[in-house]
Amino acid sequence: MAGHSKFKNIMHRKGAQDKKRSGMFSKLSREITVAAKMGLPDPDMNPRLRAAINAAKAQSMPKDNIQRAVDKASKGDTENYEEIRYEGFGPAGVSLIIEALTDNRNRTATNVRTAVSKNGGNLGASGSVSHGFDRMGLINYPAKAGDAEKVFEAALEAGAEDVTSSEEGHEIWTAQGDLHEVAKALEPVLGEAEGAKLAWRPQTMVEVGEEDAAKLFKLIDALDDDDDVQTVWGNYEVSDEVMEKLG
Repeated sequence: MAGHSKFKNIMHRKGAQDKKRSGMFSKLSREITVAAKMGLPDPDMNPRLRAAINAAKAQSMPKDNIQRAVDKASKGDTENYEEIRYEGFGPAGVSLIIEALTDNRNRTATNVRTAVSKNGGNLGASGSVSHGFDRMGLINYPAKAGDAEKVFEAALEAGAEDVTSSEEGHEIWTAQGDLHEVAKALEPVLGEAEGAKLAWRPQTMVEVGEEDAAKLFKLIDALDDDDDVQTVWGNYEVSDEVMEKLG
């Protein structure tokens, strides 16, 4: 999931649960396989594959699993995954962009529509909410990569457009076409990133109260539980006070 940076603690909390780990590895493996199939199977020559492998390493995915996902791309019997984007609304009118990698478009569409409608949301037509987001590159670093000033200076030098730092880590935003160049330039200074991908950055945020936030997180959990869904982007913002109440 991806909303306001305050929600990274939810990602970490969920990622720590064993029952979520196998699902997370499945999604990471799928992205590695697709990246390897779309380009060369060498991460040094394939920026998307390199980013996918780094993201898997950041989640402590075993090397054998990573290699199997890469090798799978070269086999003729591998599934043909396609990238699909769904757009819609959640509780409190929050805009949602749901990105999926699937080998069965009908199954994924049914599952996504069911998860959204059962949890207080509704899907819209393509383009119904994406006009309220900017398509940008997003590079994630853990807090231990450096303090806010160090990361900001490194990002500025590398050609990034914006940086958001918090106790959870650093988000470095780039122009869509500059993602991999900036990521490559940051490595000598900050090390390998936890993730580098194209992202949807909301132009305006929607403040969500306790009741709607609980419904929204339930909706996002339902989407996260679907193996086909890779990322859920949203323009929601919840206060620290409400987050504490929700535990």
